[in-house]
Amino acid sequence: MSRWEPDARGRLERAAMELYRERGFDQTTAAEIAKRAGLTERTFFRHYADKREVLFAGAGPLQEFFVDTLAGTPDTAAPIDAIAAVLDAVGELFAERHEFARQRQVVIAANAELRERELIKLASLSAALADTLRRRGVSEPAASLTAEAGIAVFKIAFGRWTDGTGKQDLAQLMRESLAELKAVAAGS
Repeated sequence: MSRWEPDARGRLERAAMELYRERGFDQTTAAEIAKRAGLTERTFFRHYADKREVLFAGAGPLQEFFVDTLAGTPDTAAPIDAIAAVLDAVGELFAERHEFARQRQVVIAANAELRERELIKLASLSAALADTLRRRGVSEPAASLTAEAGIAVFKIAFGRWTDGTGKQDLAQLMRESLAELKAVAAGS
């Protein structure tokens, strides 16, 4: 291996995405990712538990961001308005990650196991949001319905954003999707 270079995690992420696009997820090994990044396999496993984690490593911090942002909204905000504030903040968080998010979604869409894992992560995120809403005094089923609605809005808008050029603002797409949901719920 060559001399030490910074940003090992970023290099591994970029190498993995290149290989997943070139060969497919199933045909790519952790050793190949490390080699492409100019690192050792041992270094790969210092950063990621397995090759799936390159795609899902951000799920924990993202859930924490969702929950912390929701917990920080004013107590007087209606549950759906608190979720809307969270979605706006999340949209800003992703602003500079369009290309990675787009590539990630292509890889996930091509693999049933990864699609299932993505759905599990979204369900976990919804449960965490519902729990946060309950701690804020929102009763059931309103807490769970609001959390599920928020995740549905996120998922739909995120899909539109990653399918597009990235010129559309994710936060705006989430606001539009939430407005659509409100219109459907109102019977408009």
